[in-house]
Amino acid sequence: MRQAEIKRNTNETKVAINFSLDGEGKSTIDTGVPFMDHMLDLFIKHGLFDGDIKADGDTHIDDHHTTEDIGIVLGQAVKEALGDKKGIRRYGNAFVPMDDALAQVVIDCSNRPHLEFRCELPNEKVGTFDTELVQEFLWKFALEARMNVHVIVHYGKNTHHIIEAVFKALARALDEATGIDPRVKGVPSTKGLLT
Repeated sequence: MRQAEIKRNTNETKVAINFSLDGEGKSTIDTGVPFMDHMLDLFIKHGLFDGDIKADGDTHIDDHHTTEDIGIVLGQAVKEALGDKKGIRRYGNAFVPMDDALAQVVIDCSNRPHLEFRCELPNEKVGTFDTELVQEFLWKFALEARMNVHVIVHYGKNTHHIIEAVFKALARALDEATGIDPRVKGVPSTKGLLT
């Protein structure tokens, strides 16, 4: 089983994630940040992962620390679940429409973390959630998963729709990139390693 259980406890947050790459889309999520609960639920569902995500943070201040730390721990869980990366496809690409919005996410499980975020969000908030935290989450996820993640939103007017399309595309691209291809012998790199 390609799965990992990671915990992170700081003075600002407590985050615990049990994550499986080879799942059925089942999740139990309680982060104290309702919008992130929604995004993480559809991330698990559309990537066909399994995940239990629990966070308790200083949301009485704002959602920044909790959202950031979830990105850190989820990235670490994905990295650990991938192990030595033998037999994976390595690259993933997904386009996802959500009503007026079209998002694309391209991933390379390269061990070279980078986030390219080509996304204009029309509103600063969705409900009480600060939309600038989407980029913060994705950057910490890419950094800790040690992946190259490119997010391109081709168009969109509704901020909720744009962000939802991004998370669904992230899920689909990650599922493709981490999937096992029986034709791949060893690690898909001329260097001979991806760790």
